[in-house]
Amino acid sequence: QLQLVESGGGLVQAGGSLRLSCAASGRTYAMGWFRQAPGKEREFVAGINWSGSSTYYADSVQGRFTISRDNAKTMVNLQMNSLKPEDTAVYYCAGRRSLSGSTEVHGYDYWGQGTQVTVSS
Repeated sequence: QLQLVESGGGLVQAGGSLRLSCAASGRTYAMGWFRQAPGKEREFVAGINWSGSSTYYADSVQGRFTISRDNAKTMVNLQMNSLKPEDTAVYYCAGRRSLSGSTEVHGYDYWGQGTQVTVSS
């Protein structure tokens, strides 16, 4: 069972930046980041395929967030710039047993515990 641990969340002012990291207990395939705000469903934020050659983003974060992974395939990062109050949520790292990525919650097999990101106005 692959274990995923997120880090890097916190409190930041609007316009600021945060970098989230996800450490995996083993080698990973396609990975993604999701978020869930209070009272809302979990939503896709960003995804990356196994090789790192393809990345995709939700429209709401396109141009502000960047997903990346290390060559050892054990770490995935999410650089978040120009943060807005509406980005406030618990952010989850997710992994799937496939080389290609997915934007769907049900497309992922492994989940981290989440890290809180709060953006103040």
